[in-house]
Amino acid sequence: MGSDDGQHGLPGPVKAGVDLDEAEEFFHLHAAERRAATDPEQRIRQARSEVADRGSYTHTTDELEFGARVAWRNANRCIGRLYWRSLVVRDRRQVRDPDAVAAECVAHLRHASNHGRIRPMMTIFGPDTPDTPPLRIRNEQLIRYAGYRTESGILGDPRLANMTTFVRQLGWVSKQTAFDVLPLVIETEATGVTLHEIPADAVLEVEISHPQLPWFAELGLRWYAVPAISNMPLRVGGITYPTAPFNGWYMGTEIGSRNLADPDRYDMLPRIARRLGLAVEDERSLWKDQALVELNRAVLWSFDDAGVKVADHHGESRRFMSFVGAEEKADRSARAEWSWVVPPLSGSATPVYHRYYDETVELPGLLPPEPWKPPGAAPDGPELWELLYDHGSYS
Repeated sequence: MGSDDGQHGLPGPVKAGVDLDEAEEFFHLHAAERRAATDPEQRIRQARSEVADRGSYTHTTDELEFGARVAWRNANRCIGRLYWRSLVVRDRRQVRDPDAVAAECVAHLRHASNHGRIRPMMTIFGPDTPDTPPLRIRNEQLIRYAGYRTESGILGDPRLANMTTFVRQLGWVSKQTAFDVLPLVIETEATGVTLHEIPADAVLEVEISHPQLPWFAELGLRWYAVPAISNMPLRVGGITYPTAPFNGWYMGTEIGSRNLADPDRYDMLPRIARRLGLAVEDERSLWKDQALVELNRAVLWSFDDAGVKVADHHGESRRFMSFVGAEEKADRSARAEWSWVVPPLSGSATPVYHRYYDETVELPGLLPPEPWKPPGAAPDGPELWELLYDHGSYS
């Protein structure tokens, strides 16, 4: 999931204020799908009264949980929505102190990791109101690897080079390896920007090796197991929750075909192809394709061998078609962006490739990230919110 210019009706990066028309639609949706829901007309009267009195209204815990799960159901760029009802929602609206926010993020990672049996999870902090000034997690994901600028190029993840420079200027000290976990960057009006280390035992990682190529382990590759997006606001019932980190579990191609393979990321395909003895000078030899398959095999095998949950793109595609069928049975349109739900490897060999989808965006939903980049970022570097990024399968 990534930024969107609103061409499909998606609200702006962070929609301020309360939209009572959205609230009314949400209360009716909640009542239609949850038998225990309060009468929607009563709830809209309560909401109008609260907004008139203090400028906002408060969701019940049940409304917040329902809204978060439906937001996942409505996530057009996610292939893994079949299990949207299983999302674990952590209501942390009262937590505002940066240290406490960081502690909740660490707890989120530990609970979501679940000893390899990854749980889909969302932790929701409070909305911006006159009584609760802005709170933001500036990391695009809770876990990301640093990227260090060196004379010979980037060591680590080039995508995070600007963020790495920024946190080092703030005093962050690291081992300077290719897979150093960045600290959490939390910003509030009262404290400004603060850094918070993520304990090693909260970061479940998998070392990448290959079932048939012993030399693969010599590449020193690894990846983390919980893809927790932390800069996308949640919009429920006319209220925006700007800080609501959430995760599913990875689809292997997100690691093997994008994070470790993209030329502007870890760019491993040429190295793997040379170790395979392939002719990298001739694209018609399909050396990229062969190297890509072996890298994806290595990712899936390594996660399986470590007992860490990961989806493969063939199985996830079949499950997505089950989701489409379930939505149609419920008289809902299974909306999706074709270019996002088709896997980045062997797309035409999967069932999601062979149909088109309604791309209309619905709420409750997840909004594009706020425009923000680390102060002092390289002038020719893209802003984080403009980039497409791996999002996990959310399942």
